Amino acid sequence: MSAIIILTAVGIAQIMLVIAMAIVAIRIFYGPRAQDRIIGLDALYINAMLLIATFGIGTGRTVYFEAALVIGLIGFVATVSLAKFLMRGEVIE
Repeated sequence: MSAIIILTAVGIAQIMLVIAMAIVAIRIFYGPRAQDRIIGLDALYINAMLLIATFGIGTGRTVYFEAALVIGLIGFVATVSLAKFLMRGEVIE
């Protein structure tokens, strides 16, 4: 019984995350400013990380959690470097 509830909740969460990723993709493509696009990219990688984590919960494999961790680290570095580029015009000083 509890496995059915967990799989149903994971399936609903995955559908909602895909919808959120589609909305964020629209913000990235049609954002009026570069700052809006960077915030959209930040939200996109967070949603992708959560989607992969839900795959890990659904399947019970730990490789998905490691992939989510890598996506989180790379996404954080990308967001910081893009924000620094917008503020100063260069990434490496």
